Amino acid sequence: MAKINGNEIRPGNVVNHQDRLWVAVKVDHVKPGKGGAYAQVELKAILGGTKLNERFRSAETVETVELEFRDFTYLYEQGDNLVFMDQNSYEQVELAKDFVGERAAFLQDGMKITLEMHEETPLGVKFPANVVLEVTEVDPVQKGQSVSSQFKPAILSNGLKVMVPPFIAVGERIVVDTAEATYMRRAD
Repeated sequence: MAKINGNEIRPGNVVNHQDRLWVAVKVDHVKPGKGGAYAQVELKAILGGTKLNERFRSAETVETVELEFRDFTYLYEQGDNLVFMDQNSYEQVELAKDFVGERAAFLQDGMKITLEMHEETPLGVKFPANVVLEVTEVDPVQKGQSVSSQFKPAILSNGLKVMVPPFIAVGERIVVDTAEATYMRRAD
């Protein structure tokens, strides 16, 4: 772990503070009229998601943590866990569905994901920017509403419900943004 001065913290830095790992979300450099300058840093716990506002003076040092990004392949679901395989060592890792969160619905057999690791402990999951899914149910277009672009609800093959344009029909494959869970375009 490298040490940096408190005024060198930038958004996105991962720091070890109070024996926990935090990511800097927002940093404001403050120079009051009286007293020394400091950095007002909004920290978010990597595990748990709690937030903390902390002041760091330039004379203070903070330990930064380098995360390791490793590529994994999604294999299968086993009870309340999801099983992934390291693409380099072929070791398998089980993660709780709660750890992956709502975006677990986007997982498909053989999908490549990236795990953020610290000392062999998974801290976060990065999904591909978008996935291709099939529309299994869609409401019919209502006549007379063509003046403005109306979106209609559709249910996808993974059970997710998204809003799609009126020209999308059952059986079509669409591209969905994994970060926002929104329709992007028709699949090629």
